[in-house]
Amino acid sequence: MQNDELKHGSDASGGALGRDFFEKLPKTDLHVHLDGSLRLETIWELAKKDKIDLGAGSIEELRELIGPGRIHASLNDYLKGFEITLKVLQTKENLYRAAYELSEDCAKENVEYFEVRYSPILHTQKGLSLPVILESVIEGLKAGQRDFGVTSGVIICGMRNISPDVSLRMAELAVAFKNRGVVGFDLAGAEYNYPARDHLGAFSLILSNNVNVTIHAGEAYGPDSIHQALHYCGAHRIGHGVRLREDGDLLNYVNDHRIPLELCPSSNVQTRAVKNIEDHPAKFYLDLGLRVTLNTDNRLITNTTMTDEYYLIYKTFNLSGQNILDLIINGVKSSFMPYEFKKWYLRDTKKKALDILKHDAKINLKLV
Repeated sequence: MQNDELKHGSDASGGALGRDFFEKLPKTDLHVHLDGSLRLETIWELAKKDKIDLGAGSIEELRELIGPGRIHASLNDYLKGFEITLKVLQTKENLYRAAYELSEDCAKENVEYFEVRYSPILHTQKGLSLPVILESVIEGLKAGQRDFGVTSGVIICGMRNISPDVSLRMAELAVAFKNRGVVGFDLAGAEYNYPARDHLGAFSLILSNNVNVTIHAGEAYGPDSIHQALHYCGAHRIGHGVRLREDGDLLNYVNDHRIPLELCPSSNVQTRAVKNIEDHPAKFYLDLGLRVTLNTDNRLITNTTMTDEYYLIYKTFNLSGQNILDLIINGVKSSFMPYEFKKWYLRDTKKKALDILKHDAKINLKLV
């Protein structure tokens, strides 16, 4: 039982908490795509190095082409930016650098644990083998942990809109690298008209080998997509899930079974999964007690950070100190890190978060 002594978060002067407060907090990011989270400058440098035509004559034109933070017509339109980023992610060196720099970017804002997802099949244009594509990213993450102290894991994605056969190949890769850097399996890509149940072969292999499962669902399609993810594919977490509120019975099932939701508020607005940030269900879900986590989705395409996502939801819904602490704890509890490590990490994260809430925000929360 936890007790919030203030009705809502405020600093010593009674004003709103600033963005710098949320930057200090220990955070996780459980839903972040490698190919959507490169630095714009890195894309430009890699394209020049490898003589790749990006269709832009300057970094400013590249920014306009990708459109970081732009509101899109649909999820499919949002995904077009990946056609550009993937052009520079076709070599071992570039994949390594992208993973390494993501670790550095996380460290700069106190994201102490993250799970990065991508589909190796999308990085085979220059002939790299699937194991090499995966090993390059894992090595980049290891170097990032060594240099910046950020712990991470890889989630391999099957692709809804490519084919079930490709998803099965990605599942085989995930099984082969289980406990060697891979912490889970996902189904990503265009959601509408590409049902998860078409990929049962991949999930049968994954679940029979005790691999963690998260699935993009309830973003561009309704509650039936979440139902399939849970009851056909055995998902342990749901990516996005903003449309869960359309089915109260399924919502209660998710809540009762403590199935985490990987919410990505800024991205959810940009893909039009929600009309605007005020319409986002994050606070509604929190009030009901669902295991809500905040995530970036794509740092570049969405033009965000974990700090930005916390600050946005705090400002929009006037979160309490308890809400903020719950989000932090939910991120750790919902991670795919091993339980023995998670116990220690959760204790450490709680202590850090409580100290910052008490000393920086004058919010005194007591864990009983």
